[in-house]
Amino acid sequence: MRKRLIVANWKMNMLRREAKELAERIINLLNDLRSSVDVVLAPPYTSLDVVYRVVRESKIQLGAQNVFWEAWGAVTGEISPYMLTDIGCKWAIIGHSERRNILRETDIMVQKKIKTSLDAGLTPVFCVGETIGEREKGKTINVIESQIEIGLKDVKLADSANLVIAYEPVWAIGTGNNATPKEIEHLHGVIREITGGILGQIASDIRVLYGGSVNPENIKEILATPNVDGALVGGASLRADSFGKIVQLAGE
Repeated sequence: MRKRLIVANWKMNMLRREAKELAERIINLLNDLRSSVDVVLAPPYTSLDVVYRVVRESKIQLGAQNVFWEAWGAVTGEISPYMLTDIGCKWAIIGHSERRNILRETDIMVQKKIKTSLDAGLTPVFCVGETIGEREKGKTINVIESQIEIGLKDVKLADSANLVIAYEPVWAIGTGNNATPKEIEHLHGVIREITGGILGQIASDIRVLYGGSVNPENIKEILATPNVDGALVGGASLRADSFGKIVQLAGE
């Protein structure tokens, strides 16, 4: 059985003091965190160090919201995966829809980030998903298939725990709208099938998360579908009570 995973994406929110206080409140709420669920906090780069000092003695792990695809070099403003592991990160969110749509990151960029992150010992949370326009044109599966095939091209995976895929329908992020449980289950199954065609049998053990307006009210319904292994949580992760509730419900 695949262990559930809940990832908090704090996006571009909070100063260092606020991030530290939120991490502390989450730690206090999750003192008795069950072994059936993994938890990752992904604060902004500027707060990685203070959050790491809060979580390093706990079961909660640290993740980054992005990473560059080169180890070192003259790349102004970017962050190497080795810089992230040096500060305590074990995870990196890669290919989030906001970076694809706002900053025009391509599938090839995502693929290079995944490969370099794996080399550095980071576990990628590889995001895929369709826009409302693509959904309305019936292109959802084609879009996801292309994103996965390009993103995982030439990727070698020794252990299923070294990669996570997050399905995040772009039209659902921050809108309060959600795919139905039937749609989520179907698309997660499709993702696993596509991934299996690339990586082989190991794909059956890769965790696939759902992201898109996840909250304490819908998490149980989302996780009730067999192909969903957890959630990538945005807005609801900015409040300790709501995020703590999501984690607790995921651990039941």
